[in-house]
Amino acid sequence: MHVLLIAQCLLILLPFINRVDMTDQILTENIDGVLVVTFNRPEKKNAISNAMWAGICDIFRSASEDSSVVCALLCGAGDNFSSGVDLSGFSEEGADPQALFNAAALAIAEFDKPLVAAVQGASVGGGATVLFHADIVYAADTFRMRLPFASLGLAPEWGSSYMLQANIGAQRAAELFYTAEWVDAEKALSQGIVAQVLPAEELFDHAMAKAREIAQWPVNALREIKRSLRMHHLPAIEIAMQAEQEAMARQAGSPENMEAITAFMEKRTPNFRDL
Repeated sequence: MHVLLIAQCLLILLPFINRVDMTDQILTENIDGVLVVTFNRPEKKNAISNAMWAGICDIFRSASEDSSVVCALLCGAGDNFSSGVDLSGFSEEGADPQALFNAAALAIAEFDKPLVAAVQGASVGGGATVLFHADIVYAADTFRMRLPFASLGLAPEWGSSYMLQANIGAQRAAELFYTAEWVDAEKALSQGIVAQVLPAEELFDHAMAKAREIAQWPVNALREIKRSLRMHHLPAIEIAMQAEQEAMARQAGSPENMEAITAFMEKRTPNFRDL
C-alpha cells in the first residue's frame, strides 16, 4: 500500500522536477535516526510551492518505509516556519495545486512514526494546520500562528477542522477559525497547540535533543504507540479532508474570496457586506 502511495507521489512530482530543484526548497538529513525535514525558502517566509507539496508527500511516504528513520523533525529555515501556500503556484501551467496539497496532507496525517515540529515566527494557513498532525510541537517565543480562512472567504484545510478540535477542544478551535485572529506563543502554549515555548536561539537544539531521545527506542514500539495514540483519528481526518475539499471548491473564486484577494492586492480592508 505504501509503495503504491509513494509511486503516486512521484507521478504528481514529475511535472515539477525539471522546473524546480526541490532539494533547494526542502532539505533532509538523517541524524542518528532523526529525519530532519527543513522548509528552505526563507526569502519567501517558507511559502510552500507546488514542488514542495509533492516533495513532502514523497519524503514522508519514503520515511515511513525507511528502517533507518525512527522519527522526523519538521522545521523551517530563517525567521519563520511557513507562511503557507505559495499562491503563485496556482498559475503554473499544468499544475493541480489541490491534488498536490491533498497528497501531502494525507502523507503527513498517515505518517506512522513520531513527528516532532520546531516552529518560530509566522505559521499561517497550511503552515499552521500541518502542525496539528505533529505529535509534539516546540515553539520559539517569536511564534505567531493564524488560521486566515474566514478572512479569505475560504474553508479550513489539512483536516484541521477535525484535528484542532481533537487537540484543544471544540470551543477553542471554533474561536480561532471564526475570528482568524493571531495566536502568540504563550496563548498557543496555554491552549495546548504547542508543548513548550523556548528562546528562539534554543529552539532547534532542544527539539533535536527530544527527537534523539525518542529515536533511541525501537521503531516498531514507537509505531505501535503512535497507532494507539493517533491512528483512531484517521477515519475522522479523512472525512474532514473530504468535507473541507468540497467546501473549498464552493468558496474558491466566490465573490467573498475575490473581494478578499482584491482587497489584499489593493492594500485595503475587504468589504464583505456589499457583495
